[in-house]
Amino acid sequence: MGRRSDHTRPELREMILAEGHRQIAQVGFARFSAREVAKRIGYSIGTLYNVFGSYDQLMLAINGRTLDLWLAFLEQRLADVADRRLAAAISAYFDFAMGHRNAWTALYDFRLPEGEPMPDFYREKVEAITGVIVREIAAALPAGRQGDAPALARSLLATVHGHCFFTLNGTFRVLGETDPAGAALARVEDALARYAG
Repeated sequence: MGRRSDHTRPELREMILAEGHRQIAQVGFARFSAREVAKRIGYSIGTLYNVFGSYDQLMLAINGRTLDLWLAFLEQRLADVADRRLAAAISAYFDFAMGHRNAWTALYDFRLPEGEPMPDFYREKVEAITGVIVREIAAALPAGRQGDAPALARSLLATVHGHCFFTLNGTFRVLGETDPAGAALARVEDALARYAG
């Protein structure tokens, strides 16, 4: 039976998030179990839903923690880089995904029900990461073209993401691509070169 009075609500929230994120990182989204999270922290499944409201909100909170870690990782990798910052950002994208494979893929495996809007807190976390990419692309564009950075960033993120995902799921191995991160960087540089002409 749950220890309902042992912890404050903020303490419970942190316990649930820490264990939930640990489990996602260990077993991935397909094998994730909210009931197992509750069991591991010594509370009932009802306590989890009392704190988070629903399974979907719990998953958004867990994935939100992954986004926070990803943003910190990306900014740390860029902190001391003066040249070839897009190459460093792409390398960081791949390295984070490889180093946090299950948690990273859970960002894309989990989806809210059709028609349910993304909560502001989660949208802001996604925008913080894309904002870093928009900033770096804007800096790489010629003067007067920085306004193109948001749309270009979305397209280039899709390119890098596709290369990264194909790396994780083994598709590039089958296709014979030996340097997926390098190939992604080449596609990004090709796109940016069109703006320099």
